[in-house]
Amino acid sequence: MLSILAAALLLFPVNFYANPTANRAQANIGINGFFASDKAQRGRTIQAAVVIDIPSGYHVNGNKPLGKYAIPTVLKIEAPGGVRVSPVNYPRASLRSFPFSKEQLAVYEGRAVLRFNVTIPANFDAGVTELRARLRYQSCTDDTCFQPETREIKMPIGVVGANESVKRINGQIFGGRRKG
Repeated sequence: MLSILAAALLLFPVNFYANPTANRAQANIGINGFFASDKAQRGRTIQAAVVIDIPSGYHVNGNKPLGKYAIPTVLKIEAPGGVRVSPVNYPRASLRSFPFSKEQLAVYEGRAVLRFNVTIPANFDAGVTELRARLRYQSCTDDTCFQPETREIKMPIGVVGANESVKRINGQIFGGRRKG
């Protein structure tokens, strides 16, 4: 029994998981939702994204972490009835080595853009609708991982008719400017 405990301590140093009170001191991870257009047209698909801004000196585990104890980053989107949301397209994670692991880990650093498409039904009511995005992630430094966290953001978007004009926005996330 003692050898199992000693092996566990070698695999996960005491400071691997910060204590619960240290959870408040973890990185100020920025999480924001964006659409590629200022409004969504009925009967059409609009690009959307949740952007994770990770301060220097921190990382979050990728969506498909390599370590069996690493908590994956997972985005779930709730949409009103009839609105369809595509599966989330996660960015490629970077492979990094850390003092607390003998194996490389797949992590996001800096900015990670999680993309998905939203399709508004042709018969959807005009007005404003809202997506609710829930992001579960675990932030870490090079030697300490904090408790996993789930954050929710609301993503409101105006819904207009299929023939009403929309303006392309957020080119820094979605690329070039196209008129719709």
